[in-house]
Amino acid sequence: MTTAANLPPTPVDQSKVRKAAVAGLIGTTLELYDFVIYGTASALVFSKLFFPNISPAAALLASFSTFAVGFLFRPLGGIFFSHFGDRLGRKWVLVVTLLLMGGATLAIGLLPTFGQVGLLAPILLCVCRAAQGFGAGAEQSGGATLLTESAAPGTRGKLASLIMVGAAAGTALGALVWIAAQSLAPNDMLTWGWRLVFLSSIFVTIAALVIRRKLDESPVFEEIKQARTEPPAPLREVAKYGKANVLRVILMNLGVSTQSYTIQVFMASYLITVIGTDPKFIPPVLLIGSLCGGVAAVSFGILSDKIGRRRVVSVITGALILFPAPAFLLLTTGSPVAIVLVIVVGFVLACQGVVGVHMSYFPEIFGSRYRYAGVTLGREFSSIIGGGIAPMICAALLGMFSNSWIPVAIYMSVTMLISFIATRMSPETLNRDLTDPEDAAHGKSGVVGVTSEAQHAQ
Repeated sequence: MTTAANLPPTPVDQSKVRKAAVAGLIGTTLELYDFVIYGTASALVFSKLFFPNISPAAALLASFSTFAVGFLFRPLGGIFFSHFGDRLGRKWVLVVTLLLMGGATLAIGLLPTFGQVGLLAPILLCVCRAAQGFGAGAEQSGGATLLTESAAPGTRGKLASLIMVGAAAGTALGALVWIAAQSLAPNDMLTWGWRLVFLSSIFVTIAALVIRRKLDESPVFEEIKQARTEPPAPLREVAKYGKANVLRVILMNLGVSTQSYTIQVFMASYLITVIGTDPKFIPPVLLIGSLCGGVAAVSFGILSDKIGRRRVVSVITGALILFPAPAFLLLTTGSPVAIVLVIVVGFVLACQGVVGVHMSYFPEIFGSRYRYAGVTLGREFSSIIGGGIAPMICAALLGMFSNSWIPVAIYMSVTMLISFIATRMSPETLNRDLTDPEDAAHGKSGVVGVTSEAQHAQ
C-alpha cells in the first residue's frame, strides 16, 4: 500500500486553513439549523399538523418517529458520500450534501398538512426527513476530516472544534427564528408561521454554498492522492481493515449522541407536557445553551491539544454519567433558573463540548486509506442507535412509567457509561501522522506523528 511518506512536505497555507474553517463551520450551521427547527417543530406543532386524529401522547411519539426517520437514512448517506469523499475529495461531498439538506428543509416548508391531503402529509414529511438525513450523513464527518487534515500539529483540536461552533450557531439561529415565530397568534403559527421557519433556511443554504464553492481540498488528501498507484476503494478497505475502529467510534459516540439529542429535543417536550413550562420559554433557553456550548467546544478542543484527546473526553463522559438524575430533579422544580442551568450544562458538556473534541479525535483514529468512510460510518451508525431514536425512546419510557423521569435518566446514564468505557479503551491520537495508512494504536501517538507533519507547518 502506497503512502505519502516519501513525498516532499507541503507547507500549510493559512488562507486555505481559514477557508476550510469557515466552510466547515457554516455547513454545520445549516445542518444544526435544520435539525433545531425540525426538532422544535416536532415538539410544538407537528403533532397537530400531521397527526391530529390521535391522542396527544401518541401524536408526540409519532412526531418524534418522523424525526428518527432522518437518522435511519444518515448511515446510507454516509456510506454513499464517504465513498466519493475518499475517492474524489472532501470538497465535492460537502457541496452536494449542503444542497440536499437545504433543499429538503425548504420542501418541508411547502408540504400540505393532514387536514389538506390526509395520510399523504405525514408520508411526504417522512420523505423530506429522509432526504435531510441522507444529506447530513456525511456532513459533520466531512467537515471534521477536512479541518483535521488542514490543521498543523498542535492545532487540530482547536480548528476541528469549530465544526461545533457552527453547530452552536445553527442552534442559536434556529432558536431565534422560533422566538420570532412564537410572537404570532396561535392560529397564524399553525397556518403559515411554521412554514416561514422552514423556508428561512434558504438564506443559510445560499451563504454556505457561496463559501463552499471556493473551498480548497485538504493538503493531506492531496498528498495521498498524488501517492496513489491504484484507484482507492475506501468502503472495501474499511470493511477489511477498519471494522474494529468503526465499532470503537460507534460505542464512543453512543452515549454522547443519546444525551445530546435528548437534551436538545426531548427535554423541550418534557418541560411543556409534564412540567407545564410555557412553550415560549424553550427557544430562549436553547439560544443561551447553544452560545455557551460553542465557547465550550473551542475551549475543550484547545485543552485536548495540550493534554490529549482521550483524557478530555474521559473526564466529560465520566461527568455525563452522573448528569441525568440531578438534571431531572432540577427540571421537576419548574424553576426557570434551574431549567436554564440544566440546559446550559447539557450543551456545554454533551451537545457541544465533548463532540468538539470528537471532531479531531475520530479522524485521527483512522488511517489515510479510509479516514472519511471510517469516521462517517462510526458516527452515523451510532446516531441511529443513539441520538436518532433517543427522543422516541424517552417519550415511550415516559408514557410507560406514568411520566416518571427515572427510567429516562437511567437510559441516558447507561448509554454514557458505554461511551466512557469505550473511550478509556481507545488509544491516544494527539498529533499522530495523518498520512499514515494504518489506524491509530496504543503507544503510537504523540511524537511518532509530529516529525512528519511538523514539516508541513514550516
